[in-house]
Amino acid sequence: MALDPLRHLVEEIAALEAQGLLRDPAVALPPPEALVLCSNDYLGYASLPGPALTAGGAGASRLVSGNHPAHLAAEEAIARWLGAEAALLFSSGYAANVGTLAALAGPGDVIFSDALNHASLIDGCRLSRASLVIVPHLDTVALEHALGEARTYRRRWVVTEAVFSMDGDRPDLPRLRALCDAQDAALVVDEAHALGVLGPQGAGLCAQLGVRADVRIGTLGKSLGLHGAFVVGSTALRTWLWNRARSFVFSTGISPALAVAATERVGRASRDEAGRQRLLASFERLRAGLLALGARIPPTAQAPVLPWILDTPSAAVSLSRRLAAQGVMVQAIRPPTVPAGTSRLRITATATLSAADVERALVAFREALG
Repeated sequence: MALDPLRHLVEEIAALEAQGLLRDPAVALPPPEALVLCSNDYLGYASLPGPALTAGGAGASRLVSGNHPAHLAAEEAIARWLGAEAALLFSSGYAANVGTLAALAGPGDVIFSDALNHASLIDGCRLSRASLVIVPHLDTVALEHALGEARTYRRRWVVTEAVFSMDGDRPDLPRLRALCDAQDAALVVDEAHALGVLGPQGAGLCAQLGVRADVRIGTLGKSLGLHGAFVVGSTALRTWLWNRARSFVFSTGISPALAVAATERVGRASRDEAGRQRLLASFERLRAGLLALGARIPPTAQAPVLPWILDTPSAAVSLSRRLAAQGVMVQAIRPPTVPAGTSRLRITATATLSAADVERALVAFREALG
């Protein structure tokens, strides 16, 4: 009998389980009465009905026969919202980050990447085959030194998130822009957790601070409540990515139906100041209440993400399960998603959480803590 070439996986899965790192593939659909405090649906749009749709699929890559007027309309709406010359839709945030960085940087270049950047940014840096310098988290002094030591490279790229997805903290974007200008480097900002939440018309942290990024990456799957992503910047950037971003070129175009919905959601989000105010209010209520319970929340955490640091994977999983028994859904976040020793509950505020919801959640936390 032939040996199973994948037999080692059984042992490796058992090892993950023993370390408290095994992910459960169970369907994560909470009961209707549950409070969900781990969603990225920041403005509460995910459950809204979409517009009437006639074209369900693109049928091919957009470079072949899959380029639909709905794609172009959505890209124009996104570019207009974010004050950019052009935008390009991708199938996911992962595809946008990997495809963009691999298309822009290459051998002879160097990328300076924040130590806590998202896995998709890390993978894009690696795939680019550029030299990679990992900069200590939010350390602009270290970045300035590293840029000064890297003058011989063809091109230099500084890559950061606007709101770090697991920690809720933010970079000093004006300082990053100044360093990039002084050192002739390009600034790439992933605004996935900032768009819809921060800035005038929800246009993100760059807009809030008046900072120009050379490349901005955003998502349809968080505040806009859909699926997919986009890159905004110059017309030249869009043209280059259209031709050289492999995750775009070799993928079927996103559904025209999704593009139609994206156009509508961009307009909705740009007008939804009330939703942003509700989100910020729920964030402040949650933070104050959790701190009163003794939660270890870094003081740098800002809306919409509240990380409760619990050190060990088992502690995070145990608290998550006790909360679920109280009708509150908060997923445990464990390595390798976060560094060892920083397992946590990643709690998110949304516009749909009322003051009563927050109070109910805090009661559940109190009960779960015993």
